[in-house]
Amino acid sequence: MPDKVLIYSRFPKALMLRIGQRYDLMDAAGKPPRDVFTAEQLSGIRAMITAGGTPLGGDMMDMMPSLRAIVCYGTGFDGVDMAAAARRGIAVGHSPGANASAVADLAVTLMLAATRRLLPADDYVRSGNWAAAKPSPLMRPQPGNPGRRVGVYGMGEIGRKIASRVAAFECEVGYFSRSRREVPYQYLPSLEALAEWCTVLMIAVRAGEDTNHVVDAGILQKLGKDGYVVNISRGSVIDQEALVAALADQTIAGAGLDVYPKEPHAPDALTGLPNVVLTPHIGGHTQESHTAMQNCVIANLDTFFAGQPLAYPVLTA
Repeated sequence: MPDKVLIYSRFPKALMLRIGQRYDLMDAAGKPPRDVFTAEQLSGIRAMITAGGTPLGGDMMDMMPSLRAIVCYGTGFDGVDMAAAARRGIAVGHSPGANASAVADLAVTLMLAATRRLLPADDYVRSGNWAAAKPSPLMRPQPGNPGRRVGVYGMGEIGRKIASRVAAFECEVGYFSRSRREVPYQYLPSLEALAEWCTVLMIAVRAGEDTNHVVDAGILQKLGKDGYVVNISRGSVIDQEALVAALADQTIAGAGLDVYPKEPHAPDALTGLPNVVLTPHIGGHTQESHTAMQNCVIANLDTFFAGQPLAYPVLTA
């Protein structure tokens, strides 16, 4: 009889099909588990699957006294209270690097769309203004990629893939991360220095208390009126109020965002701005990425239920 696994976050059913062929999945569909299952049903749960950004604290873990493994679908694990899990002897796993290529691709797509003003250009054709030869200030020539300075904040797996991609566009690449890496790019000693140096700031840092709102009004001011910010990390890294103000008063030239402080993101002042390109957290949303993430989830569950350490444990050091 297959082992039972709780699905904690809300996932499209198609993403759980392969995992459901190996395990008996109890799907809470994003609702509090106690609203869906009885205390007796939850008492026997030993492993659960969650999205890394979904808040998961000790009080929720206590609803499942037998819980010993939390498996994050994806690279992120910022929603999991790691200290609470450690105190309860719960191992936490994830899918490191499984979607890195797809996320890096979208980061570059957002950079190109924002800097080349693809959305205004698309509208210029669709509206008939191009055919009518109506002038548009948004169609003025913009700086191209050769020689553009791209600063990558966070030089993990995704950051390295972003760097290699933009380097192929003849951009100059610099980076800042918690430690220097063996990469062929210029290292800047702080985020402030990186923002002053670059004209495109790529945010690829892991979310956490130390990065909450770290890209604030001061950093955006340093980026400057010709600068762009692209975020494919977590919405919490940017102070969104400061970002909206910087876009509205043209403290910076534009932005490309795939992540937001609250998701899904509803229409607001941000969505009304013409100098920002927005996507609905689809960075890792490719067929290949989902297959890779599911492989990691299955490997973590298989090793756990075999009484072995998780195949892909979260390493926080």
